[in-house]
Amino acid sequence: MHASLVIGALLTYFALLILISFLTGKKDDNATFFMGERRSPWYVVAFGMIGASLSGVTFISVPGWVESSQFSYMQIVLGYLVGYLVIGTVLLPLYYRLNLTSIYGYLEERYGISAYRTGSVFFIISRTIGASFRLYLVAGVLQIAIFDQLGTPYWLTVVVTIALIWLYTFRSGIRTIIWTDTLQTAFMLIAVVLSIVFIAGHFDLGLGELISTVKHDPLSRTFFFDDPGDLKFFPRQFLAGAFIAIVMTGLDQDMMQKNLSCRSLKESQKNMLWFSTSLVFVNLIFLVLGLLLVKYAQAVGLQASGDDLFPVVALQGGLGWIVGLTFFIGLIAAAYSSADSALTSLTTSFCVDILEFEKRPRPHEKRIRKLVHMGFSALLIIVILVFEQISDDSVISELFKVAGYTYGPLLGMYAFGLFTKRRATDRFIPWVAILSPILSYVLNEALQYYLDFQFGFELLIINGMFTFLGLWLLSLNGNERSDK
Repeated sequence: MHASLVIGALLTYFALLILISFLTGKKDDNATFFMGERRSPWYVVAFGMIGASLSGVTFISVPGWVESSQFSYMQIVLGYLVGYLVIGTVLLPLYYRLNLTSIYGYLEERYGISAYRTGSVFFIISRTIGASFRLYLVAGVLQIAIFDQLGTPYWLTVVVTIALIWLYTFRSGIRTIIWTDTLQTAFMLIAVVLSIVFIAGHFDLGLGELISTVKHDPLSRTFFFDDPGDLKFFPRQFLAGAFIAIVMTGLDQDMMQKNLSCRSLKESQKNMLWFSTSLVFVNLIFLVLGLLLVKYAQAVGLQASGDDLFPVVALQGGLGWIVGLTFFIGLIAAAYSSADSALTSLTTSFCVDILEFEKRPRPHEKRIRKLVHMGFSALLIIVILVFEQISDDSVISELFKVAGYTYGPLLGMYAFGLFTKRRATDRFIPWVAILSPILSYVLNEALQYYLDFQFGFELLIINGMFTFLGLWLLSLNGNERSDK
């Protein structure tokens, strides 16, 4: 597939995103950028959130997981449903009742300013790392497939990647994101479905035969109850999935900013219901694709696995230029649908939580917001270039591993605030949030060294428990209680 064909398609794709930005970006004020004036249609938000939650990491890594982990990832996905139920029935009503722009405003209501700033800083760290991982993956694929042929250095590929996001988000923020995410989700799903159709066609499989093939293949095994020490053990993955959904959606300004842009709590809850249900089927489609990719690679003698599987089959597997082109468009759509909203939410959190736009209005707020937006764009570039030098593990595994440490304190702070009436001493909460990930890491390393046991995604829960315990101990100082 010629590089000029891919570049032409990408330019057309980004022209569409910029057109959407122009149509939705006529208002350039902070209320539009942060919350879309709370006028987003819930069904548009729900469809767009599919792409935002999956990202380029899922697009490549989940199909690549099938060969080593079968369909065990579905155990995590089913756990998501429990987490989304908690979000819809507990967190969303809380956020709407407090009329929050940044969800970390709850921490100030419940504890004080130190907890508020701590929650925001941990989100900024988490989302910066997460967005950078996703874009690192995409930039690497683009570099190998296109820009190496043109003699373009990697750093320039990264700069162009981030600049394009900045270009279509700098005016209207979340209002633009709601609609661009919808377009990008559609492209991503089209790419996956077309890949399945072409590979199934290679094996002369109709729909019924495809279902039968997947059902009877050993790689489609979904549930694992045999060994509690196995990372694929069902209770471990299901419980981890529930808490991952709570923290990476319900306690994440990026994802909640979309929900809070809906017209009402009822519409936001509708969005969560349809989004969570759809996500189960979408992830199943990704796993089916992974199984077919493994079978196809084996059939044609391609040496590829893990994160390399989908790119190698799509680009070098002899399936034709249509599959290769749709792979690129799908990958870009998946990555940008999460990265663009990350840039917007990072800007929102910094402006509202750190600069306190809502508490202390100041002149030139719009100009300051744009400078913050540009600053986070530069930060993403720097972090991606650092990752390019040090990362050598599965991208999705690394992403969740990092999130297990940085989202854990958020989980503990919200759980303690919602399920107890005690009030921890605010000024010491940042220390608890810092110590909890350290203790989690030490415990995990000790168990692995002495007992040959290690935590998987459930490390997030352990981290949150350390934070919860730390807050409980702080609350014993003077037996302070909360009336919040």
